[in-house]
Formats: sequence, C-alpha cells, structure tokens
Amino acid sequence: MAEDIRPFRCEVSDEVLADLKSRLARTRYPDQLDGAGWDYGSDLAYVKALCDYWRDEFDWRAAEARFNRFPQFTSEINGEHVHFYHVRSPEPDATPLIITHGYPGSVAEFLDVIDPLSDPASHGGDPRDAFHVIAPSIPGYGFSGPTRHKGFNTQKAADINVRIMELLGYDRYAVQGGDWGSPISTGMALRHPERVMALHLNIIGGRPADPADPNAGLSEDERADVEWQRDYEAHEFGYVAIQSTKPQSLAYGMTDSPAGLAAWIVEKFKRWSDCGDDIESSFTKDQLLENIMLYWVTGTINSAMRMYYESLGPGRSAFNDERVETPTGHARFPGEIFRTPRPWAEQMYNIVRWSRPPKGGHFAAFEVPELFVDEVRSFFRDYR
Repeated sequence: MAEDIRPFRCEVSDEVLADLKSRLARTRYPDQLDGAGWDYGSDLAYVKALCDYWRDEFDWRAAEARFNRFPQFTSEINGEHVHFYHVRSPEPDATPLIITHGYPGSVAEFLDVIDPLSDPASHGGDPRDAFHVIAPSIPGYGFSGPTRHKGFNTQKAADINVRIMELLGYDRYAVQGGDWGSPISTGMALRHPERVMALHLNIIGGRPADPADPNAGLSEDERADVEWQRDYEAHEFGYVAIQSTKPQSLAYGMTDSPAGLAAWIVEKFKRWSDCGDDIESSFTKDQLLENIMLYWVTGTINSAMRMYYESLGPGRSAFNDERVETPTGHARFPGEIFRTPRPWAEQMYNIVRWSRPPKGGHFAAFEVPELFVDEVRSFFRDYR
C-alpha cells in the first residue's frame, strides 16, 4: 500500500559484486599529460590506485554492516520510492531532526554523526542535546532508487521530506541540510513554517540588496568572497552545465564503467573538501568507496544528476524568491565552495547564527563529523 513504512536492509547480491570486480579488471583508462595532476580532472594515477583498491581490498560486506547498523525504512510517497534512516534517541524528550544530503554524496555522509546526535550522553555530550535523527536518501539517490517522473526537483523533494515526518508522527522538528539539502530544507521551511522550528544550512543562498551595485554594504572580506565565487564558477562549473542540460548522455558511461563513476565523483570530493592537495587527509578510500558504491549498486547516477536538469536547467531555479522567516543558522566551513556574503543571505533568510568552523568543507558531516555535531547541537539548543 502507498505510504506504508517498511523496514529495509542493504543486501547486495554476490552476482552484482562479481560483475563489479570484472568491470574494474577490464577498465580501459584514458591517457594523461605529463605533470597534469588534477588540473584536467581526476588524476589518472589516483583513479587507478582507487580502483585497484576497490577491486582487490575494499570490503563491501563490512560497509554493508555499517549501513545496516541503524534502523532503515522505505515507503512510496507522491509516486516516488523513498529510503530513510529513523534513529530514535534513548532520551524521551529528544528533538526530531531531519538531515538531508546532496550531490554527489549520499546518506553515507551521516554514518559517523547519527550516534552522537541521537545519543550524546554516550559520546561525551549533554543528553539535553539529543535528537531523533531522520536521514532520507533523496529520491533518485542510493537506496531510494531512480526517480520515476519528469519534473522531480528540490521542491518536490521538500514535500517528500515533510511527508516522511508526518508519517513518523513528528509535527514540529529541526531541519538541517547541505548541497541539495539546502534548497530542500529551505523549501520545507517556506512551505511549512509552523512545523520547522529552526533551519541550519551548510551552504546558503542569497542576493544583493541592490542588483545594480552588488558590492554595496559588503566588507572587504565579503567582496573577496564574491570575486572568489565568480572565479570558482568560471573554472569549476562545467559539471553543472552538463548535468543541467544533458545528464542522460553523461550517464551511459558512468552507469557502465565503475572507474568512470569513481573518477567523476572523487574529483568533487577532492575539490570540495578542506584537504589541501591530499584527498585522503579528509577521506579514506573506504569512505569514498562506500559513497560511490551507493550509486553503483542502485544505478542512480543518472537520476541523481537529473536533479540538476529539473532544478537548475534553463528557466529553473533551486531556490524560491520568498524570504525564509524561520530562524536560520549557517556554518561556513573553510573548504566550502559557496561563499555567499552574509548581507546577501539576510535578504533571503532570518539569520540568527553565522559561524566559521576551523576546518572542513562541503561534505562537513563526512569530513569533520565532530565539528559538524558540535555545530548542530549548538545551533538548535535555543529552539528545543
């Protein structure tokens, strides 16, 4: 029946894993210019090393056990298949918290923060900071499987998140998101401000108060952020142009080749993290592959990229023009790739907290879980 909640376990067949190893063994790699490194995209030597490890050493069954440590469920909502974690705190007065990932991440980002968020007393924290944690896989991503209908964008994902909370019996809750989780969480606050007690975002949208003079009222550092953002988008937004116009063409190669999938995803994890020039100072190979595997075993890279077409394609926007009056906090991690000035963000949000953690990047819960947990606890403490 539609909207029944069913228990779920991650169980990938031996045949799928054998096929993966066979494909990795037969990978046809491209050339690379001497000294190119990561300048043209993912470095050939690193991709080879990662894929060799994937084929010969990565233990998917151990990863599966990590995914299955927490209660997972699926449902059919608004015509889409939806997967989510629902981890109830041992603290009876815990606050419900829904956290939403983005691209090219997954619920794998949250595996190290679910325990300390839901049971702070067991992790050196204050039990009054406990949350009932709900972590959905955005439809089109991972265990939610491919989306089924044209037009599935961030606002429809926001509606599904709201419905998940209704089905679980939560009528007022905290909301947190990064990457796509930011416009999805924003949509929840705009559509249902009576339910969202407070909103916390890793990345945040904004707009200048005076479009004719965008730098008006900005500090020197904020103006530098605007210039940095322009330069970044000029050099790093090729993937947005492709995925928001012709994602299907790109998907054939990544759905057929695990090396192609890994190369496309891992480049973003390196560029969007606070790792300097060493990706494994922020993520282990096992962490990278746990996330990549969610795309591989579910065949969802195409539907994940399709979110760009539906939300950022010609004439479309992931953010509404309405202002969010819900109390909003933003954590600007130093490796973050979106550097919206606070005065711009205040045009769109009721900003009550603006913090700058000392390290971490776009995938903060994955890269610096302790700092992410501290930030989330600190912000929502005033809204319980």
